[in-house]
Amino acid sequence: MEPQPLLRKLRDWIDSIAENSPARLALLVFAATIAAETALLSLPIATASGARAPFVDALFTATSAVCVTGLVTVDTATYWSTFGQAAILLGIAIGGLAVMTLSSILALAVSRHIGLTQRMLFASETKTHRLGQVGSLITAVIVTSVVVEGLLTLTLVPRFVTLGEPFGRALWHGLFMALSIFNNAGFVIMPDGLAPHVGDWWMCLPIVIGTFLGAIGFPVLLNLARTWRTPRRWTLHAKLTLITYVGLSVATAILLPILEWTNERTFAPLPFDEKVLAALVYSVNSRSSGLSTIPLADMRESTWFLQDALMFVGGGTASTAGGIKVTTLAVLLFAIIAEARGDRDIEVFRRRIPTETVRLAVAVAFIGSTLVGISTLLLLEITRLRLDVILFEVISAFATVGLSTGITPHLPPAGKFVLVALMYAGRTGTMTVAAALALRSNRRVIRMPEERPYIG
Repeated sequence: MEPQPLLRKLRDWIDSIAENSPARLALLVFAATIAAETALLSLPIATASGARAPFVDALFTATSAVCVTGLVTVDTATYWSTFGQAAILLGIAIGGLAVMTLSSILALAVSRHIGLTQRMLFASETKTHRLGQVGSLITAVIVTSVVVEGLLTLTLVPRFVTLGEPFGRALWHGLFMALSIFNNAGFVIMPDGLAPHVGDWWMCLPIVIGTFLGAIGFPVLLNLARTWRTPRRWTLHAKLTLITYVGLSVATAILLPILEWTNERTFAPLPFDEKVLAALVYSVNSRSSGLSTIPLADMRESTWFLQDALMFVGGGTASTAGGIKVTTLAVLLFAIIAEARGDRDIEVFRRRIPTETVRLAVAVAFIGSTLVGISTLLLLEITRLRLDVILFEVISAFATVGLSTGITPHLPPAGKFVLVALMYAGRTGTMTVAAALALRSNRRVIRMPEERPYIG
């Protein structure tokens, strides 16, 4: 059979799944990619020693790469060979593209089940008129990713060259870090990590900018690319994402240095300009990238608690960041404000947020909290470690952030499997559950009598 008919059949099959079961498509893609990545990392050629990696470490690293998390059980720079690191990079690239593409497909699927007016508004904002146009959507995501990652590579490679690395190694390090940054993956392959670059503006500013672009999401990037000169034409989703994300980043850049200012193991020894740069890095990495220039294990418990909250929120919808998403937080906050004011409707930027959206936000936040709670309880029983370190690691895995207090490599196999399941559920769970709940928004002709239980 000729290649062209095969490609057409494959495209039709993908479009059919996207039409009929987009949530199942997301689960299938991530599971298949993780399985293939695990097989690659299980090969003897994937390790620097030439010995076959233990299954739990191969599976954990594969899941962390595909779910663009960054938590590791073995050191990425020294344990894996160049082949192994290339396999990890491939998993990051596929995982990042899958997140943005599948989330956008789910959003399109949901848009087909809302009212005519809202559906027309959605189509005019996204310039997408039918769910079957998956091919053009994938192309737009790939082009966006390649352009941003290419610019990051061109920025970082010269820096590695100036640090004395041969051009070949500088190119490899620049390419790897570019994909890790934009996909908010948190993997680092430099032997000394990012700690030596805590005051390096040339290295850290691309981390901040690239993380931001990857974390706000493909729909926001697409909307900004089309209407960046006229903010009044930005979609409500874009406005809520940008305002909430930037607001949380500014708050983090102020609060985190305050908490760590006198800590002799973190911020205290740094000059003022390096403190500012470290604060900028942590303003974005706490909710998505996991790339750290200051050892997290040396930070105070109050700082960990602040980062717990930030990681749980995460980044934008259809982005490479995890968490419950900043728009979920924004909708919940505006719902509280409307209730406190006694307003009948939740209105933001001259738009009314439907009650169904508020219910969906509550469901996503509750399901995320439940996953974190159950996983924390399991790890407490398995390891008998302190609650603060367990909770931090669990939220980092659920929100696919990758920051670590240092306990992950020392967990027993059962504990590692818990985090593997949590990373998979955290990456696919809230995304698919949100779509499934939204797709089941049925209109009943007969409604039961209303009666209000006491609240509070």
